[in-house]
Amino acid sequence: MSASAGDREPGVLHQDNAKEDSSGPPCAGENSKHDSVCTGSSEIKSRAVVKYCAAPPPTSYALLQEKTDLKLPPANWLRENPQLGSAGTTVLGSSSKSKPFSSFGMAYEFIDCIGDDVDVVSDSENIKKLLKIPYSKSHVSMAVHRVGRTLLLDELDIQELFMRSSQTGDWTWLKEFYQRLIDQKWQRKKKSKEHWYQKAILSKFLYYSINGDGAAEPVPDNPNDGEEQNEAEEYSSSWPTAFTSAASDTEESDAPKQGSVSMDSQFALGQVTSVPKEQNLPMLFDEGENSQGLRNDFVRNIMWTFEDIHMLVGSNMPIFGGGRYPAVSLRLRDNNKPINILTGIDYWLDNLMCNVPELVMCFHVNGIVQKYEMIKTEDIPHLENSNFSTRVVKDIAQNILSFLKSNCTKEGHTYWLFKASGSDIVKLYDLTTLCEEAEEEKCQNPFTLPVAVLLYRVASNLMLKARQNRKHYGTIRTLLLNCVKLLDEERHPQIIASAHYMLSELFQLDEAPEEDEGESLRAGGSEDSYSDEDGEEEEEELTEDSDENGDENGSYGSCSSPQDDSKAVAVIRSVGELSVPEKYKSTHQIRPSGVFPVSLDKEERCRHVLSYVLKGLKAVDGTIQKESDLPAADPNTPIPLKYEDRSAIGACAAEQGISLLLERGQSTVHNQKHPTRSGMIPGSWQHRMKLQLFLKASKAYYVLSDAATNLLKYGRALRYIKLSLQCYDAYCSVSGTPHPHMLQFHSQCLSLCGDIQLMLAQNAHNRAAYLEEYSYQTKEDQEILHSLHRESSCQAFNMATDLAMDPEYQLFVSSKCYEAAYELVISEALKDQLAQVLKRLGNIRNEMGVYYMNQAAAMQTEKEVKKSVSIAEQEMWKKSFAFFEKGMKDFEAIGDSTNTALLLCNTGRLMRICAQAHCAVSADQSRGEFSPEEALYYNKAIDYYSRAMKSLASRENHPAVWDSVNWELSTTYFTLATLLQDYAPLSRKAQEQIEREVTEAMMKSLKYCDLQTESARQPLYQYRAATIHHRLASMYHSCFRNQVGDEHLRKQHRSLAELHYSKAVCLFLSLKDAPCELLRTLLERVAFAEFTMAGQSSNAAKLKSLTGAVELMAETRCAFLLIHKELLEEQIELREPDAAESAESRDVVGGSASGLNLQEVMKLIGVFEPSFSFLLLQLIKLMTTMKRKPSNKDEELLKTYRNVYSKLLRAEKNAPLLRRVELHIELLQQLTPQTGSDDTHSR
Repeated sequence: MSASAGDREPGVLHQDNAKEDSSGPPCAGENSKHDSVCTGSSEIKSRAVVKYCAAPPPTSYALLQEKTDLKLPPANWLRENPQLGSAGTTVLGSSSKSKPFSSFGMAYEFIDCIGDDVDVVSDSENIKKLLKIPYSKSHVSMAVHRVGRTLLLDELDIQELFMRSSQTGDWTWLKEFYQRLIDQKWQRKKKSKEHWYQKAILSKFLYYSINGDGAAEPVPDNPNDGEEQNEAEEYSSSWPTAFTSAASDTEESDAPKQGSVSMDSQFALGQVTSVPKEQNLPMLFDEGENSQGLRNDFVRNIMWTFEDIHMLVGSNMPIFGGGRYPAVSLRLRDNNKPINILTGIDYWLDNLMCNVPELVMCFHVNGIVQKYEMIKTEDIPHLENSNFSTRVVKDIAQNILSFLKSNCTKEGHTYWLFKASGSDIVKLYDLTTLCEEAEEEKCQNPFTLPVAVLLYRVASNLMLKARQNRKHYGTIRTLLLNCVKLLDEERHPQIIASAHYMLSELFQLDEAPEEDEGESLRAGGSEDSYSDEDGEEEEEELTEDSDENGDENGSYGSCSSPQDDSKAVAVIRSVGELSVPEKYKSTHQIRPSGVFPVSLDKEERCRHVLSYVLKGLKAVDGTIQKESDLPAADPNTPIPLKYEDRSAIGACAAEQGISLLLERGQSTVHNQKHPTRSGMIPGSWQHRMKLQLFLKASKAYYVLSDAATNLLKYGRALRYIKLSLQCYDAYCSVSGTPHPHMLQFHSQCLSLCGDIQLMLAQNAHNRAAYLEEYSYQTKEDQEILHSLHRESSCQAFNMATDLAMDPEYQLFVSSKCYEAAYELVISEALKDQLAQVLKRLGNIRNEMGVYYMNQAAAMQTEKEVKKSVSIAEQEMWKKSFAFFEKGMKDFEAIGDSTNTALLLCNTGRLMRICAQAHCAVSADQSRGEFSPEEALYYNKAIDYYSRAMKSLASRENHPAVWDSVNWELSTTYFTLATLLQDYAPLSRKAQEQIEREVTEAMMKSLKYCDLQTESARQPLYQYRAATIHHRLASMYHSCFRNQVGDEHLRKQHRSLAELHYSKAVCLFLSLKDAPCELLRTLLERVAFAEFTMAGQSSNAAKLKSLTGAVELMAETRCAFLLIHKELLEEQIELREPDAAESAESRDVVGGSASGLNLQEVMKLIGVFEPSFSFLLLQLIKLMTTMKRKPSNKDEELLKTYRNVYSKLLRAEKNAPLLRRVELHIELLQQLTPQTGSDDTHSR
């Protein structure tokens, strides 16, 4: 017995509409002898939770008096009643026929449950029909659809389908297939008068039971007319013709109304929310209309858990209050017909699903009420003539679910579960595959669109969850790809465009997927695999079986046609198998049906995104009619990405072009009422969708550009950022006032564009390769560009993204991009990006300052004759200084002391270049005196370097920058002192003043020579310190020689010269690679000793001075040893194959392969030999003329000196350099005391 389709009764666990009851249902009763139906610890577990209930609170049923004649209509009959709902408008009372899309209506409403949480969604009538298969000879015909883990079951009324086929020509392939299947001509069987009689008295019984007091309505005089009316009602098709074509005038009443398929507004991506009528889309998307099966028409929706099976079922069974329990179900039975097992299972399952603990049975004879009987739900399986095992029903349910899940594997396919009347064989066909084989359009399957929309809606719902959990990505991708496969782009462009946009959203562009998420990103939709023991056996020929009992809906026979039997996806050979426990059992996990690509690099992900964006754009463009204003473009013809040499373009023209960079940050479309360039109407779904697709494409190209920049592929990077900005330009062309986050993205694009132009300027040597990368275009990029040009000329950012040939212009464009990004950031108060943009702005200003500084230095070098400073040089200085000043302000604004110090350091260098340009030149082109302008600029440089040191505060903050600034400061002081010393401005200053200034500058330079810290510069610092000491010693030596009168000052100069000479010698000795400097210093020191001796009168003092001078001369042996070593290395290299070539090149420069200056060595030896000879001669004379008697030691020394002097005199003056050096080493060795200390300086 079935429930009325329109009852409005409360569920047992009644809550407000659309609210789920989280409390558990009460137990249906005490355990019975064999089977129990209790949610507690019993053998059969059943739990029902009402998720939605449209019925009013329960009211008690009216207990009819005995002998009440149900053939007479009550006063309120056929009047609409809230307790019976739509059942009040039909004499059918309750229809056993399900609507073909009832499961979709429930799925749309409870979208959260679909795909994972629920196993089955269906009308309760379909569930009951499936569970009665082993007990019933009736036919079964159901459509099965899979969405993730969920199966949607709907009645597939072949009889009604074929009636439509004869009118429209649809489904002829299925009709032919079915006729072959049953091997007979299909014929329609009319329902008996008894059928309508039973329906009528049931309807009257329900109206009597609600105790209505309305006026009685007359019963139709002609019962046949009533039957025809009823039949017409029943056969008025719920099959929507609008799925394939617009409903004709004669079919308007039968065509389905537009159902409610509301897309989540939070996912505002232009989803299916409104469809223009001219597209002739199925009327499926308007709210509030009765869609005759595409909406949830059930009185209550229940989440029913039967054992381990979770089902979302729809029920219309009337529920009344009364008895010992708060809810009962009412049934009407003919007293002369006992309850059979099928009726018992019907009643038991209805009560379980609705959680009704009791059944009230009203018995009648020929419509006259006899008695009432109350039966507990758990007692129904044990009624006389209706005894059945609940455990068997449980096994049937589990086996059927396992069978369907293991065989209905393809999402989007329509499966047909069919059992002929009187047959024991159940077959499963894939109608989608059969339809494709029949070469008919997929849209002719009336389930296609509802399935596609459901797949889309489940994906949309999961998309919101995917924000928190990326494990859904694979499932979403599979759902959307299957959705797109089902739809025809010409009929459903909106869903297709939106699906492709969502597919593009699955690929994260801003972050790389984590490695440990690989498994979690695989497609959901993985199901248990169920093994059918007989599943792989060959299909056997089935014997014919006649349907003796017939069927109330028509004549369905069974056949055994092998060719049609082979088309079945799976077969249950005997319905008896369904009663065998775990006949179809879960054995292992199936692999995911689709795997989300998690191991893709950024470029691959972006390419996937762009391919989906392009498909979405094509779907949208196909719906826009107006194309008259557009140029006829061939998608196969590339749109050139032009490059220009901007060297001749003035800054003024460029300034005008750069203003466009900021225009797109403002409201570009002031009047949103007018159509866009392509004819789109603002606010339409096409408009919203294009906005999102353009933006997605822009972001994808941005990521591609960023990735190419990291790979140093700057030509490719510029091409991608150009495409990104063109997409953004098109977005702005069709958009109104941009959202602040869009301006943030605009700022990021401009910043990246500035980065790329900067890198192109710095890598000018590779320009040919960059040009080739920039000019390349894929077909996909061309097609996207053509779609962009439908809405915009895409010229706004050309100036910023063209590949210029002039580095200066590239730097200029880069700075303007950063400036435009800065203006956007401060206008929208995007504080999180301000520091980043300011750092970029400071950096480009530093680069431009360095560029103009180098240009000025180059001008200075190229001058053939030193003249006064040119105007062009001064202009370069001004530009460079202005950029350095701006850059410092940018870095100071964000508290970046390190970069501030670097810019101060660069400004110091600029001041030194200015100083070099102001050096005085005499008439004969020789270097003149140190000018005041030079002093001014060098002091300015020192000031900037000092500020840089102050900005850094300490070396710990940034050691590398600190060391660099420290070195530059030391160098500037040293250069200043050297120029003062070498080109003393004696015409302006006194000698003493100059000496003081030189000493002060030298000591400050020495102060910044970091001799302690181990670094790459340590040897340079040591060399500089040695040079400073040498120069100071030379200066004091000169002062000592020239000073007359002030004996105290002479002594001071003498001691200072001695001190600095000794320090210089120590430092040069430690370097091991400055033999010439060491030799020169020692020779000067010997000369200083000789000069000191000249002023002495006593022979003893002279002897002491001469002995000291000879000892100093002996120290030169260390320098000669180093020279000898380098000369030997040079000789070894001369034996190499390229000796002649290298020797020739060295002769030109006067050097050696080891870096030794041979000319300098020869010059120093020319000083050494006469000085050495003079000292020995003077020493021999003095020791010979001594009045006192010489000691043995003195005699030995004298003999040594004579021997050395003799060899020195006899030495060949034209001997090779190496031999002369070896002789000097030998002679000096003889003078060295034999204490072993000389070994330390040996080779």
